[in-house]
Amino acid sequence: MPNTFFRFKQFTVHQNRAVLKVSTDSCLFGAWVGREAASKKHEVRRVLDIGAGTGLLMLMMAQQCDAVIEGIEIDKASYEQARDNIESSSWKKRLQVIFGDVKEFSAERKYDFILSNPPFYENDLKSDLAHRNMAMHNDGLKFGDLLQVVNRNLSADGCFAVLLPFHRAGVFISMAKELQFDVDKRTDVKQTVHHSFFRSMLLFRRKDTAAEVNSIAIKDANNNYTAASSELLKDYYLYL
Repeated sequence: MPNTFFRFKQFTVHQNRAVLKVSTDSCLFGAWVGREAASKKHEVRRVLDIGAGTGLLMLMMAQQCDAVIEGIEIDKASYEQARDNIESSSWKKRLQVIFGDVKEFSAERKYDFILSNPPFYENDLKSDLAHRNMAMHNDGLKFGDLLQVVNRNLSADGCFAVLLPFHRAGVFISMAKELQFDVDKRTDVKQTVHHSFFRSMLLFRRKDTAAEVNSIAIKDANNNYTAASSELLKDYYLYL
Protein backbone atom coordinates (compact mmCIF):
# COMPACT_ATOMS: atom_id res chain seq x y z
CA MET A 1 0.00 0.00 0.00
CA PRO A 2 1.50 3.41 -0.95
CA ASN A 3 2.43 5.81 1.82
CA THR A 4 -0.30 8.33 2.57
CA PHE A 5 2.24 11.16 2.46
CA PHE A 6 5.68 11.98 1.10
CA ARG A 7 7.80 14.37 3.12
CA PHE A 8 10.29 16.60 1.30
CA LYS A 9 12.80 19.07 2.77
CA GLN A 10 10.52 22.09 2.46
CA PHE A 11 7.02 20.65 2.05
CA THR A 12 4.87 17.53 2.47
CA VAL A 13 2.66 15.91 -0.15
CA HIS A 14 -0.32 13.94 1.16
CA GLN A 15 -1.62 11.50 -1.42
CA ASN A 16 -4.28 9.28 0.18
CA ARG A 17 -7.10 10.75 -1.96
CA ALA A 18 -5.25 11.43 -5.20
CA VAL A 19 -5.52 9.05 -8.14
CA LEU A 20 -1.81 9.05 -8.96
CA LYS A 21 0.82 8.92 -6.25
CA VAL A 22 4.25 10.52 -5.94
CA SER A 23 6.76 8.63 -8.09
CA THR A 24 10.50 8.91 -8.55
CA ASP A 25 10.19 9.89 -12.21
CA SER A 26 7.68 12.65 -11.42
CA CYS A 27 10.04 13.97 -8.70
CA LEU A 28 12.92 13.90 -11.16
CA PHE A 29 10.81 15.83 -13.67
CA GLY A 30 9.80 18.36 -11.01
CA ALA A 31 13.45 18.90 -10.12
CA TRP A 32 14.38 19.18 -13.81
CA VAL A 33 11.79 21.88 -14.57
CA GLY A 34 12.57 23.59 -11.26
CA ARG A 35 16.21 23.85 -12.29
CA GLU A 36 15.17 25.37 -15.61
CA ALA A 37 13.10 27.98 -13.77
CA ALA A 38 15.91 28.73 -11.33
CA SER A 39 18.50 29.02 -14.12
CA LYS A 40 17.09 32.42 -15.19
CA LYS A 41 17.40 31.35 -18.82
CA HIS A 42 13.64 31.82 -19.05
CA GLU A 43 11.49 34.64 -17.69
CA VAL A 44 9.18 32.75 -15.34
CA ARG A 45 6.45 34.93 -13.82
CA ARG A 46 3.34 32.85 -14.47
CA VAL A 47 3.27 29.04 -14.51
CA LEU A 48 0.52 26.54 -15.39
CA ASP A 49 0.60 22.87 -14.35
CA ILE A 50 -1.78 20.82 -16.51
CA GLY A 51 -3.05 17.83 -14.53
CA ALA A 52 -1.91 19.01 -11.11
CA GLY A 53 -2.57 15.70 -9.29
CA THR A 54 -1.32 16.05 -5.72
CA GLY A 55 0.22 19.46 -6.46
CA LEU A 56 3.73 17.95 -6.41
CA LEU A 57 5.05 19.75 -9.48
CA MET A 58 3.55 23.07 -8.40
CA LEU A 59 5.29 22.80 -5.04
CA MET A 60 8.63 21.77 -6.52
CA MET A 61 8.45 24.68 -8.95
CA ALA A 62 7.48 27.11 -6.18
CA GLN A 63 10.60 26.13 -4.21
CA GLN A 64 12.81 27.28 -7.09
CA CYS A 65 11.18 30.47 -8.38
CA ASP A 66 8.95 33.34 -7.27
CA ALA A 67 6.34 32.90 -9.98
CA VAL A 68 2.58 32.79 -9.57
CA ILE A 69 1.73 29.13 -10.16
CA GLU A 70 -1.66 27.76 -11.13
CA GLY A 71 -2.67 24.15 -11.65
CA ILE A 72 -5.75 22.60 -13.19
CA GLU A 73 -7.08 19.16 -12.25
CA ILE A 74 -10.14 17.30 -13.58
CA ASP A 75 -10.41 14.64 -10.86
CA LYS A 76 -12.30 16.03 -7.86
CA ALA A 77 -10.49 14.01 -5.16
CA SER A 78 -7.07 14.85 -6.61
CA TYR A 79 -8.03 18.52 -6.89
CA GLU A 80 -9.03 18.58 -3.21
CA GLN A 81 -5.78 16.83 -2.27
CA ALA A 82 -3.69 19.33 -4.23
CA ARG A 83 -5.61 22.24 -2.72
CA ASP A 84 -4.92 20.97 0.81
CA ASN A 85 -1.22 20.31 0.08
CA ILE A 86 -0.84 23.82 -1.28
CA GLU A 87 -2.67 25.36 1.67
CA SER A 88 -0.18 23.66 4.02
CA SER A 89 2.86 25.00 2.15
CA SER A 90 4.94 28.13 2.63
CA TRP A 91 4.01 29.37 -0.85
CA LYS A 92 0.20 29.19 -0.62
CA LYS A 93 -0.29 32.91 -1.35
CA ARG A 94 1.01 32.53 -4.91
CA LEU A 95 -0.29 29.04 -5.71
CA GLN A 96 -3.80 28.13 -6.83
CA VAL A 97 -5.34 24.91 -8.13
CA ILE A 98 -8.42 25.02 -10.34
CA PHE A 99 -11.02 22.26 -10.63
CA GLY A 100 -12.00 21.72 -14.23
CA ASP A 101 -11.27 20.36 -17.70
CA VAL A 102 -8.21 21.99 -19.23
CA LYS A 103 -9.65 21.47 -22.72
CA GLU A 104 -12.17 24.17 -21.84
CA PHE A 105 -9.61 26.41 -20.15
CA SER A 106 -8.37 29.67 -21.61
CA ALA A 107 -6.45 32.09 -19.41
CA GLU A 108 -6.93 35.86 -19.54
CA ARG A 109 -3.15 36.28 -19.30
CA LYS A 110 -0.78 33.88 -21.00
CA TYR A 111 1.80 31.84 -19.10
CA ASP A 112 5.59 32.03 -19.35
CA PHE A 113 6.02 28.35 -18.45
CA ILE A 114 3.60 25.43 -18.82
CA LEU A 115 4.39 21.97 -17.49
CA SER A 116 2.57 18.67 -17.55
CA ASN A 117 2.92 15.02 -16.65
CA PRO A 118 0.16 14.05 -19.11
CA PRO A 119 -1.82 10.81 -19.57
CA PHE A 120 0.22 7.72 -20.38
CA TYR A 121 -0.35 4.28 -21.86
CA GLU A 122 -2.51 4.82 -24.93
CA ASN A 123 -3.81 1.44 -26.15
CA ASP A 124 -2.44 -0.37 -23.10
CA LEU A 125 -4.63 -2.50 -20.81
CA LYS A 126 -7.00 -0.27 -18.85
CA SER A 127 -8.15 -0.55 -15.25
CA ASP A 128 -11.76 -0.85 -14.15
CA LEU A 129 -11.55 2.50 -12.35
CA ALA A 130 -12.78 5.25 -14.63
CA HIS A 131 -10.97 8.04 -12.77
CA ARG A 132 -7.66 6.17 -12.88
CA ASN A 133 -8.12 5.56 -16.60
CA MET A 134 -8.69 9.29 -17.02
CA ALA A 135 -5.43 10.06 -15.24
CA MET A 136 -3.21 7.36 -16.76
CA HIS A 137 -4.58 6.99 -20.29
CA ASN A 138 -5.31 9.62 -22.85
CA ASP A 139 -9.09 9.09 -22.73
CA GLY A 140 -9.56 12.55 -21.25
CA LEU A 141 -6.63 14.48 -22.75
CA LYS A 142 -5.00 13.32 -25.95
CA PHE A 143 -1.62 14.66 -27.03
CA GLY A 144 -3.24 16.82 -29.68
CA ASP A 145 -5.59 18.32 -27.08
CA LEU A 146 -2.66 19.03 -24.75
CA LEU A 147 -0.71 20.78 -27.49
CA GLN A 148 -3.71 22.93 -28.44
CA VAL A 149 -4.14 23.98 -24.79
CA VAL A 150 -0.45 24.89 -24.60
CA ASN A 151 -0.57 26.78 -27.90
CA ARG A 152 -3.58 28.77 -26.70
CA ASN A 153 -2.22 29.66 -23.26
CA LEU A 154 1.56 30.02 -23.67
CA SER A 155 3.19 33.40 -24.26
CA ALA A 156 5.02 33.97 -27.54
CA ASP A 157 8.45 33.53 -25.96
CA GLY A 158 7.39 31.05 -23.28
CA CYS A 159 8.33 27.40 -22.94
CA PHE A 160 6.61 24.22 -21.90
CA ALA A 161 7.84 20.94 -20.47
CA VAL A 162 6.36 17.43 -20.50
CA LEU A 163 7.22 14.07 -18.99
CA LEU A 164 6.44 11.24 -21.43
CA PRO A 165 6.98 7.53 -21.91
CA PHE A 166 10.21 7.24 -23.91
CA HIS A 167 8.54 5.24 -26.69
CA ARG A 168 5.98 8.02 -27.31
CA ALA A 169 8.37 10.98 -27.26
CA GLY A 170 8.99 10.90 -31.01
CA VAL A 171 5.29 11.08 -31.83
CA PHE A 172 4.79 14.01 -29.46
CA ILE A 173 7.80 15.89 -30.86
CA SER A 174 6.42 15.51 -34.40
CA MET A 175 2.99 16.76 -33.32
CA ALA A 176 4.55 19.72 -31.51
CA LYS A 177 6.58 20.58 -34.61
CA GLU A 178 3.33 21.03 -36.56
CA LEU A 179 2.45 23.87 -34.16
CA GLN A 180 5.92 25.44 -34.57
CA PHE A 181 7.26 24.14 -31.24
CA ASP A 182 10.84 22.84 -31.26
CA VAL A 183 12.68 20.83 -28.64
CA ASP A 184 15.03 23.06 -26.65
CA LYS A 185 16.17 20.38 -24.23
CA ARG A 186 15.66 16.61 -23.95
CA THR A 187 16.72 14.26 -21.15
CA ASP A 188 15.97 10.56 -21.51
CA VAL A 189 15.65 8.60 -18.26
CA LYS A 190 16.55 5.04 -17.22
CA GLN A 191 15.45 3.37 -13.99
CA THR A 192 18.99 2.02 -13.52
CA VAL A 193 22.18 1.88 -15.56
CA HIS A 194 21.15 -1.66 -16.59
CA HIS A 195 17.69 -0.71 -17.87
CA SER A 196 16.50 0.75 -21.16
CA PHE A 197 15.08 4.26 -21.33
CA PHE A 198 11.52 4.50 -20.01
CA ARG A 199 10.82 8.26 -19.74
CA SER A 200 11.69 11.40 -21.68
CA MET A 201 11.71 14.90 -20.21
CA LEU A 202 11.17 17.45 -22.97
CA LEU A 203 11.37 21.25 -23.00
CA PHE A 204 9.88 23.12 -25.99
CA ARG A 205 10.05 26.68 -27.28
CA ARG A 206 8.62 28.48 -30.31
CA LYS A 207 11.94 28.83 -32.06
CA ASP A 208 14.12 26.73 -34.31
CA THR A 209 17.04 25.79 -32.12
CA ALA A 210 19.57 23.02 -31.73
CA ALA A 211 18.30 20.82 -28.91
CA GLU A 212 20.42 20.01 -25.89
CA VAL A 213 20.12 16.22 -25.61
CA ASN A 214 21.35 14.09 -22.71
CA SER A 215 20.34 11.17 -20.53
CA ILE A 216 20.24 10.15 -16.89
CA ALA A 217 19.95 6.93 -14.87
CA ILE A 218 18.13 7.21 -11.55
CA LYS A 219 20.00 4.34 -9.84
CA ASP A 220 23.46 2.86 -10.32
CA ALA A 221 24.51 -0.80 -10.49
CA ASN A 222 24.23 -1.06 -6.68
CA ASN A 223 20.72 0.45 -6.65
CA ASN A 224 21.94 3.72 -5.15
CA TYR A 225 21.06 7.09 -6.62
CA THR A 226 23.54 8.11 -9.30
CA ALA A 227 25.51 11.33 -8.90
CA ALA A 228 23.40 12.96 -11.62
CA SER A 229 20.03 12.07 -10.08
CA SER A 230 21.26 12.98 -6.58
CA GLU A 231 22.32 16.39 -7.88
CA LEU A 232 18.82 17.00 -9.23
CA LEU A 233 16.94 15.67 -6.20
CA LYS A 234 19.15 16.90 -3.35
CA ASP A 235 17.17 20.12 -2.82
CA TYR A 236 14.02 18.08 -2.21
CA TYR A 237 14.73 14.60 -0.81
CA LEU A 238 15.32 14.43 2.93
CA TYR A 239 18.21 11.99 2.84
CA LEU A 240 20.25 13.28 -0.08
